[in-house]
Amino acid sequence: MRSGGGDILPMDYLLAVDQGTTGSTALLMDTNLNRIADASVDFEQHFPKPGWVEHDLGEIWSTVVQTVREVTKHVETRKIVAIGITNQRETLCFWDKKTGEPLCRAIVWQDRRTSDFCAELRAKGKEPFFQEATGLLLDPYFSGTKAAWALKNWPQLKKARDEGRLAAGTIDSYLMARFSGGGVHVTEPSNASRTLCFHLTKHKWDPELCAALDVPMDIWPEVRPSTGIFTLTRGFPGLPDGIPITGVLGDQQAALLGQSCTEEGTAKCTYGTGAFLLLNTGRKPARSKHRLLTTVAWAMNGDQYVYALEGSAFIAGAAVQWLRDGLKFFQDASEIEALASSVPSSEGVVFVPALTGLAAPYWDAEATGMFTGLTRGTTRAHLARAVLEGIAFQSADILEAMQKDVGRPLARLNVDGGASANNLLMQFQSDLLGVELVRPKYLETTSLGAVIAAGLGAGVWTDFSDVEKTWKEDRTFKPEFTVEERESAMKRWHAAVSRVIHKPVQV
Repeated sequence: MRSGGGDILPMDYLLAVDQGTTGSTALLMDTNLNRIADASVDFEQHFPKPGWVEHDLGEIWSTVVQTVREVTKHVETRKIVAIGITNQRETLCFWDKKTGEPLCRAIVWQDRRTSDFCAELRAKGKEPFFQEATGLLLDPYFSGTKAAWALKNWPQLKKARDEGRLAAGTIDSYLMARFSGGGVHVTEPSNASRTLCFHLTKHKWDPELCAALDVPMDIWPEVRPSTGIFTLTRGFPGLPDGIPITGVLGDQQAALLGQSCTEEGTAKCTYGTGAFLLLNTGRKPARSKHRLLTTVAWAMNGDQYVYALEGSAFIAGAAVQWLRDGLKFFQDASEIEALASSVPSSEGVVFVPALTGLAAPYWDAEATGMFTGLTRGTTRAHLARAVLEGIAFQSADILEAMQKDVGRPLARLNVDGGASANNLLMQFQSDLLGVELVRPKYLETTSLGAVIAAGLGAGVWTDFSDVEKTWKEDRTFKPEFTVEERESAMKRWHAAVSRVIHKPVQV
């Protein structure tokens, strides 16, 4: 591996902070991409009303501090040459520019409180305008409608704006403000492109988009390329001042990089809280005709934009957590595989994981979860298996839409995230998709992507070829279903989906 870092030595370190939906992770690697230490801390989810999901930014910051302290306690922190950040993307934060203190809870990407507002905009014929300009659809998922709601309903935000104290942004922006001791209000394109306010091809905040949402443009942070020096640490507990933050990416784009999907046509699916399938489409945005999203993958080497086609499922690993915490099926999420494997099939039971609405390709914010096919013979094992299969069915819908958009089949899909360790789920997913699934040895590719972005931004490596060789395969899952079995399974799924959505099935 070449080094372009001048004084950077092989045993210098790169630190990544992966701020996720249910917890924060810190990963420390050396500049040969050997793992030195990692640590994760969960935090509380707040549900003040049905369909509302919020995070306490103070709690999030506390977990970031805890994990960074944990991974750096046995190393010389002066050898950390750069920091990378990756984050849950559409979650919206508001804080005081002058003090750095949060002004309210963050509104999480899963939150559905703006469903009516999105419906009003669609009724006015605004969706084509937003889709063309941003690559996104009108859904509560994205940050822009959350901003509009918060500014109208939380008086402290209007007061802070009137006094010139209001800062808004995605989680990366908030973290960089805290890392720098309040010195910056910045973001980068993979996060900005998830707000409904950032123009996909003009590469800037757009006054027409902001006006359509009634969101002031001046609340948003400065947008810089995904790699390069964003800011320097100042006053972070346990770290010296002056460490540069040099790589920032939204979590799914970081996973795309961590999976070495740097060439046009390569794709990955991350199974975390939700499931996110991204296809690298190169330097030109691919416009979807099947209700997928066009998004920025990253902007590196100055201002070179790379785009991706994305399909999102809001609930994946979260469904397993629901079985564990809500229904008390087991004590540890890893137990689901043994339970589900204790029966040869779900015996016709189908689970639609619409616990926070349905995302691609349906985009029905009002859809709710459902089990169908229950009989007197149904057991916990059948329900557990149906939950795993429901996760896979969603991704099969997304891939079908993606293949129609690009006009060619996908030969291979890289998989990662915590739920990809479940062999039963991965085999069923391969069976449904009819393509090979390739799982890497290192499953936490989101954190790895942040490390790589930081290294590229700091000049540790000069290009993707320096780090692609580090990707190592763990296992390949090959499809075993016949065409007839695949079609029969998808028919059962679509029949179940049609019972929970509020519009015809179109995939």
